[in-house]
Amino acid sequence: MTETVSRAYDAVADLYADLFRDALDELHLDRAMITAFAAMVPAGPVADLGCGPGRGTALLHGLGLDAFGLDLSPAMIARARADHPHLRFDEGDITALDLPDGGLAGVLSWYSTIHLGPAELPRAFAEFHRVLAPGGLVLVGFQSTDEDEAESFDHKVALAYRRPVDDMAELAVRSGLVEVARLLRRPADNERPIPSGCLLARKP
Repeated sequence: MTETVSRAYDAVADLYADLFRDALDELHLDRAMITAFAAMVPAGPVADLGCGPGRGTALLHGLGLDAFGLDLSPAMIARARADHPHLRFDEGDITALDLPDGGLAGVLSWYSTIHLGPAELPRAFAEFHRVLAPGGLVLVGFQSTDEDEAESFDHKVALAYRRPVDDMAELAVRSGLVEVARLLRRPADNERPIPSGCLLARKP
């Protein structure tokens, strides 16, 4: 799955970066959650995992955090470095992070878990827990659903999954994290008709 997703995003990296450059400007609830995360996270490095072209990393940096980005797609990393040369970006797989145990104050995973299958998603949450220091925070954004179970949908770039907020919260708890807050919002006028979810959790 990882190679398929990486190649898919490599093929559309520049189009994706240009199309979604200002995506957070009108998504006030999403931006509010990221801003709250930035205000609550302890001092220390924060990783934007699945950073794409780096807009989330740049937002975190602008909010005063020591932020860096990782992404599976080499083309996305190249674009992120070109657009934000003052920030650090590396290639990385969120299910097998090349990061030390307990080295991060925070993790932002903004729609980067949506392409993970049922067997891969728990590994991602386990990695979030492993790389966070005690007291560290993780904020996960994702496409959600009003149904009781996850369902796949046509993401246009690669196969993706919509998941209930309850399921994501349960995965976080199973990985050893403690839920702090959650958000479920209706789609904005310029979005496809899919609800969005957001989960904030802490490592004890």
